[in-house]
Formats: sequence, structure tokens, C-alpha cells
Amino acid sequence: MSDIFEEVDEEVRKDKYSRLWKRYGKWFVSCAVALLISAVGYVQWQKYDFDQRAQSSTEFNAALRLINSKKPEEATRALAELAKSGTKGYSILAKFRAAGLKVQAGDSAAASEIYEAIAEDDEISMLYRDLARLYAIMQRLDVSDTSELSIELRELLSDDNPWRFSAREIAAVLALRKRDTKSAKKYFKMLTDDPKTPAGLRQRASNMLQAIDG
Repeated sequence: MSDIFEEVDEEVRKDKYSRLWKRYGKWFVSCAVALLISAVGYVQWQKYDFDQRAQSSTEFNAALRLINSKKPEEATRALAELAKSGTKGYSILAKFRAAGLKVQAGDSAAASEIYEAIAEDDEISMLYRDLARLYAIMQRLDVSDTSELSIELRELLSDDNPWRFSAREIAAVLALRKRDTKSAKKYFKMLTDDPKTPAGLRQRASNMLQAIDG
């Protein structure tokens, strides 16, 4: 890990922001967000009555077994069926997992489309809609206009948004992409100063602040 940040430090000091973005942009985001959906899923899905979710749980686990068996096409079909007929909670989870398969296959456009559909669904809790929006932005980091992405990210940066920490890190990376060191430092400092920031994310932000000032 230290070697990575030594390289980042060198990139920043040489003012090569485009290379910094290309090599490290998605790394920051993936570190911050990778486990979010599983953590939220564990807490929220416990709220569903067992009788209502038992069948959907069985179907979802079957889809996961197909994924683990390296059968993505069959898994995709199983998840699509669950998204249509499963209980509300598992239907949402199936959509997220289906998008994840697209990400693993390198199809960012298809993944982004699924995430955007979740984010625009008024029947889904805002908690998951915001998470989907965050993932959708991630998938477009290398293909969409940086300023456009920054605007879309704004509503996720509020102090009461549960995904604000990851959103702030993405905002900092987008600022680096625009060579806006001042804004990047602002977002990284927000992460280091907030006692609620997850430890790993705070450490990355601290390392980046040192690299920028170095």
C-alpha cells in the first residue's frame, strides 16, 4: 500500500493529473464502495418477514451459486427472473447483483444503465436509489464529462446522506482529474476531519493530502 501512495505522491508533485486519474481514479472509488451493498443488504433484508422472503432467498442463493460456478449467463437469467417476481428486497438486490456481473464483464455501459434504472425508481427506498446513483457515476468516470459527474454527485455530498463519505472521495478524485487541487484537498480534508469517516477511507484521504502537499 505504501508503494502505491509513493507513486501517487510522485504523480502529484509532477503535476501529471491526467496520469494520476487514469491509474488511480477507479482504485479510490472501488476501495470505498466495494462492501457497501453487502453491509446494507445484511441490515435491511433482516426486516423482511421470513415467510415472505424464504423463496426469494432460495432463488437468490441459487443465482449466487451460478456466479460462483462461473456461469454468468445462467446467473443473469436467474437474477432477471428474481428481479421481476421476487419480494421487493430481493428484487432490488438481484438488480444490484446483475449490474455487478456487467461490471465484472467489463460492460460499464450496461451496468450504468441498470444502476440508473434503480436510481430513478420512485418505489425504491432513497437509501438504495442513492447507492445506485453512486455506482452509476462510478461506471461513467472515464467516459462522461467531469463537470457533469460533479453536478450529479452534489446531492450525495450532504451531511445527512449515508453515502457521503464515498461521494466525497469521488468528488476529490474528480477534482484531481480537473487539476483542481484546492477542491481536492477540501474533500480529502472533510474526510480526515469527520470522526464518522470509516478508518480505511480516512487513511487514504490523509495519504492523499500528504501527497498533494509534498
